Amino acid sequence: MSGNVRSQRSTLPSQELLDDLCSRFVLNAPEEELQSFERILFLVEQAHWFYEDNTMEQNLTLKSLTLREFTSLMFQSCAALRPYISQIDDIYKDFTTYKIRVPVTGAIILDEPFERCLLVKGWKPGASWSFPRGKKNKDEEDHKCAVREVWEETGFDVADRIHVDQYLEVVIGQQRMRLYIIAGVKEETQFAPQTKKEISEIAWHRVDELPVASNETSSSHNRGPTGMKYFMVWPFVGPLKNWISEHSASASLKGDSSNRGTTVWKVKHNTASSSSSGLGISPAATLQSSSSSGDIIQIVHSGEPPGSSFRNFRFDRASIIQKLET
Repeated sequence: MSGNVRSQRSTLPSQELLDDLCSRFVLNAPEEELQSFERILFLVEQAHWFYEDNTMEQNLTLKSLTLREFTSLMFQSCAALRPYISQIDDIYKDFTTYKIRVPVTGAIILDEPFERCLLVKGWKPGASWSFPRGKKNKDEEDHKCAVREVWEETGFDVADRIHVDQYLEVVIGQQRMRLYIIAGVKEETQFAPQTKKEISEIAWHRVDELPVASNETSSSHNRGPTGMKYFMVWPFVGPLKNWISEHSASASLKGDSSNRGTTVWKVKHNTASSSSSGLGISPAATLQSSSSSGDIIQIVHSGEPPGSSFRNFRFDRASIIQKLET
């Protein structure tokens, strides 16, 4: 995006636009999604994604907003949410606390010789590498969430490859993370995310070069030998190496400088301010500085449960719609 276009992005969404987003993503949601503020804010978050990914592309004057800023505007502008504006700080705090407890599932995709795994890097500047994964929807089964999230982040369908008993799992804080192991994927497989402004790069990384969890207080184990960030990878590396040793008789995991991590997909303009959709495949290029099934590893349990100020909230949609129609 040029500096001129960036400077034009100073307009806040109109009342009409916010009403449309509220109607589309909140008022028309299933009844069970409107029984708590936590669930409602997940709907507001979906509206925010739509605003950032689609609405802003149609109107180059609209300002990019953080989720907190967008939530505040929705509560101020939408009749359905306005009665609760005075409590928004507590509501948003409860939501962020609740959000980090939602289980996460995804997949560890291994190449055919079990030497490299597929990692994705987030969109924001300074984002770390991670296995493709994401939060479960309400009542969604773990393996189905994994299939959905892997498809969204890599464009690779693992539905016919996933085995529900082949996974590694850790608990970090109060959040459970389960990754199903998908082994034997061809190196030349084409990958590309199906969502906008979420993934900036997809690459094969050598398993033997990934940092392993340690008892040290230093965060140095969060980074690989080249300084790359692997904050959501390192807890799985040790168990993954054990899995590979058990399932591949020829697995040696010895370093090979001629077969280092390789980028297989990268956004054309690798900045969060790009005005394009950011979806495009660049030629593959070498990075410049680049336990058994069902194992559960308890990393740490800490933190207090979320506040209960709004736990018994009930969203009276009927009365709100009636007010909107009068």
